[in-house]
Amino acid sequence: MRAIWSGAIGFGLVNIPVKLFSAVQASELDLDMLDKKDHANIHFQRVNANTGREVKWENIVRGYKVEDNYVVLDETDFEKASPEKSKIIEIAEFVDEKEIDSIYYETPYYLQPEKSGAKPYALLRDALKKTGKCGLGTYVLRNRESLVLIKPQGDLLILNKIRFAEEIRDTDELNIPDVTIKPAEMNMAVQLIEQLTTDFDITNYKDTYNEKLLELIMAKAKGKKPAASKMKVVHSKSRDLMAQLKESLTAPKRKAS
Repeated sequence: MRAIWSGAIGFGLVNIPVKLFSAVQASELDLDMLDKKDHANIHFQRVNANTGREVKWENIVRGYKVEDNYVVLDETDFEKASPEKSKIIEIAEFVDEKEIDSIYYETPYYLQPEKSGAKPYALLRDALKKTGKCGLGTYVLRNRESLVLIKPQGDLLILNKIRFAEEIRDTDELNIPDVTIKPAEMNMAVQLIEQLTTDFDITNYKDTYNEKLLELIMAKAKGKKPAASKMKVVHSKSRDLMAQLKESLTAPKRKAS
């Protein structure tokens, strides 16, 4: 893995030098875009709007439009805006992770200590474990300020980017009908949830779609016409909600319909 950022965690007056690594990777198949007529690859070009000519990456700068003119920025300008946030993940406060709604979570990263930061890194990690808290702070990566949560996981510290409140869309435009749930229906639903409750184990779930898609691709490569997989959906015999719940309790695990 290659570090995508290096800096420090600010823990009170203690600075912990760290490197940041992406904790996730794509699992989908790498599909190319092709011209339908001759299957030639589709290329995207960076084109000058005035001349129509392609522009190389090294000749591209970023700018912000003020009235009719652009103010051009270079890399030093982004750091000058907030040099401390470009190099330090400052922990502002400590919180209980359970207080943060899952809607705010965005992207996870691994934090690895530099040699000089090994002891304070371990101290922060173990102190977070002992208190059951997470560190909440901010920093700047790729010219964007991010709100982050730092928490322990085994021997590691994990950094989770979380969204700011203004990034969450308002729900006022959604239309959620007001309905009445009968006590018997609620009791039956709770029974069904309890019946299907297990200890969480992420390894029980695999991305099987890509596996099936690759099988289809290989079959087509050999000139075969792959058959479409049949949906195995078992319909309830009744349209009554209570009857469906009772049926669900006695039936083996299956997809709802």
